[in-house]
Amino acid sequence: MIRMNLTTATAAIVVGPFAGCRCASSQLMHHPNRRERRSKSGRFFLLSGSLYVRCLDLDSGVDRSGSIGEGMDPALLDGIINRLLEVRLARSGQQVQLSESEIRQLCMVSREIFLSQPNLLELEAPIKICGDIHGQYSDLLRLFEYGGFPPEANYLFLGDYVDRGKQSLETICLLLAYKIKYPENFFLLRGNHECASINRIYGFYDECKRRFNVRLWKVFTDCFNCLPVAALIDDKILCMHGGLSPDLSNLDQIKSLTRPTDVPDTGLLCDLLWSDPGRDIQGWGMNDRGVSYTFGADKVSEFLSKHDLDLICRAHQVVEDGYEFFANRELVTIFSAPNYCGEFDNAGAMMSVDETLMCSFQILKPAEKKPKFIMPTGI
Repeated sequence: MIRMNLTTATAAIVVGPFAGCRCASSQLMHHPNRRERRSKSGRFFLLSGSLYVRCLDLDSGVDRSGSIGEGMDPALLDGIINRLLEVRLARSGQQVQLSESEIRQLCMVSREIFLSQPNLLELEAPIKICGDIHGQYSDLLRLFEYGGFPPEANYLFLGDYVDRGKQSLETICLLLAYKIKYPENFFLLRGNHECASINRIYGFYDECKRRFNVRLWKVFTDCFNCLPVAALIDDKILCMHGGLSPDLSNLDQIKSLTRPTDVPDTGLLCDLLWSDPGRDIQGWGMNDRGVSYTFGADKVSEFLSKHDLDLICRAHQVVEDGYEFFANRELVTIFSAPNYCGEFDNAGAMMSVDETLMCSFQILKPAEKKPKFIMPTGI
């Protein structure tokens, strides 16, 4: 059985067998250059074939600095990052008002970097992997506080940076700025909300229009249409926002997807951003979202075996603990927005992958709800 090494700030214990996983529960949204590699032996499955997992409670790094992308003044870029980070010491939710010109530069320069890199990124550990952020900027800053601000650690984000939350602009601007400053150490994948037809409805369009104008939203759309859609870590961990596709038989198909592109309603690109694991099915099933498919544990095992992979890492669904295993721990869902939309009591999580491909989950606890003050009667 798989064991979990549960580490707190003061103690380390081994707990096993690991509790049985449950399929990620979600609030469904309806559709409207890599270096020479090390030896692959024993790099992911440890302890006689078992995946050794550590869970870190954050409330209780490696520097491989990249070069600043061409086309943006380094002093300007650093100034943007500094202003975005200044609110760390301010009250949660304080806006950072960049100029429209600065934001346009972030979009245009990062767009060229995305197009210069593969649609299937080939990355190396160590790296930290984050799921949905959804405009929860203060929680994004918390992730960096705990994981290390770039370039202290390498990062891969799995998409859904905008919509739902109140600060999509701050969120996406900081992520794009870090992508420009550290292009070989900081990576962003496309989520289903990095699509005009979706973020036109779920908040980002309105935020851009309220704080700037519709033209700027269209500039973001041009940038989002160039984002890569998957990443492969040390040939063993395949990452995407949504999940598998019945059309995916070879990883080269991902590399061959054209960019820039909108997200179609069907097909491989759609599925990579929209599909979900289904606990109670085998094979492929209908998705309650009204788009793409659900897939059973059998399809996960079949895919991993065929491609000599050890793990699928995806986001796209709210999970209570911030991370959740599926298919005998061959797939993990990561969700990094605690107290999602202010309506859920979920934690957020970030998965750290070390040089041996051992995975640890760092947890952002949900904020405690403050009791409401009730005025006594008769006063």
